Amino acid sequence: MSFDPHALDLRFEAAKALAYEAGDVARRRFLDRGSFTIKFKGPQDYLTEVDQEVEALIAGKLARLFPGDGFIGEEGAGRDPMDGHPVWVVDPIDGTSNFAHGVPHFCISIAALVGTEIELGVIYDPMVDELFAARRGAGATINGVAMKAAATRHLKDATVEIGFNQRAGLDKYLRLIGRIAATGASTMRGGSGALGVAYVAAGRSDAYFENFINAWDCLAAIAMVKEAGGYASDFLANDGLRKGNPVLAAAPGLKDEALRLAAIEGLVP
Repeated sequence: MSFDPHALDLRFEAAKALAYEAGDVARRRFLDRGSFTIKFKGPQDYLTEVDQEVEALIAGKLARLFPGDGFIGEEGAGRDPMDGHPVWVVDPIDGTSNFAHGVPHFCISIAALVGTEIELGVIYDPMVDELFAARRGAGATINGVAMKAAATRHLKDATVEIGFNQRAGLDKYLRLIGRIAATGASTMRGGSGALGVAYVAAGRSDAYFENFINAWDCLAAIAMVKEAGGYASDFLANDGLRKGNPVLAAAPGLKDEALRLAAIEGLVP
């Protein structure tokens, strides 16, 4: 069953408005350090009440606006879609460790899928008031200005972000850092996968590698990389939506070199 493009345009506008609203909540709570407590879902897997509050806000408003749509949220909110309707994939605060430690580098990430197509992605960084947005086939923007991936053609000239979490293990992470650093590339880690991949779309970094990441952390940003002319691996392969996957995003001129270097088990180009 096909879905009316006009209906997706309405959802795109709603996602941008919701990202601003949710970001305002996150920013206010971030600045009021005594307004939340810090917990752990697992090793180095931070959780605050703000994550749950923001997800409930987004999930509730989307359910009222688009009651037939599905929903997948990092903090457990879920709803199956009616036949042919989109599925929203939301990370209420990507970069919770940064948020918890008072580091102003985190974001709200909202994507919508129809079947296996990421139809739209919206990421809002409330601390610098930047809205990244992409609509499939219509380009990607940052605060309304078109984004374009970098023109970098060699990793020796590149700035590369390497994400990490405990699921893939320390050994794979260290090997990946070693392979990338050996090319002469400058490496970094910002602590937000969504912003890390979005920065590739914006040309602020040249590539992003991570051995394992969840769908809510990267789908919106993957849409942006594709619309900004970059390369992004097929994250949805092998049930990546539910199980997670490795991810590689890169400037177009780095695609072949980055794929050869990555050697990430299970990566689907």
